[in-house]
Amino acid sequence: MDKTSLFVITISRQLGSGGAYIGQKLAKNLNIFYADREIISQAAKQFSVLEEDLESHDEKTISFWESFFQSFSFASQVYIPPQIIGPTDRELFNVETQIIKQIAKDRSAVIIGRCSTHIFCNHPNHVSIFLHGDINFRIGRIQKLYNVSEEVAYKMIIQSDKERALYYHTFTDKDWTDLRQYDISLDTSKIGLDKSEALILKYLE
Repeated sequence: MDKTSLFVITISRQLGSGGAYIGQKLAKNLNIFYADREIISQAAKQFSVLEEDLESHDEKTISFWESFFQSFSFASQVYIPPQIIGPTDRELFNVETQIIKQIAKDRSAVIIGRCSTHIFCNHPNHVSIFLHGDINFRIGRIQKLYNVSEEVAYKMIIQSDKERALYYHTFTDKDWTDLRQYDISLDTSKIGLDKSEALILKYLE
């Protein structure tokens, strides 16, 4: 990778594997932009909605029945006005993709998730990273980060893995955990977060 020109580092990650931590450290050490919450913030402005309204759909796809009941309101005796429907999965993905591409066009950046690995697959100065880890390691990190029980942390991880896999497949037609599409794959539970970041920096050199 040529660090004298604009470059982009994309990080796909399992919940609890340290994606945000490592991404922020990389951006700081390389003195480049870190893109995660900024993507949601810009998308919310474009759709004129609150960030928290978009966050519940970020890197997720809603099921057929959820979509169906968003489109129609049913009541046995009384009329219920239809709810105001936010952007569809496809609309949100398209807008976030535009935002991500513009960020990389303007500056070098570390970009977290949102199919960014696929979006920049043909970018001439792109390094893609996949971070994963042992389930017990991830549970421990989620417990500390969110102050939740072991059971809740486990459920959060299982749900997140399912949603991210479905989201990635929906918009790329690829398997999120297929390591052949990444330049680097690291098991952070074995290597550790700081050593993982150091290995990535060494690779970039």
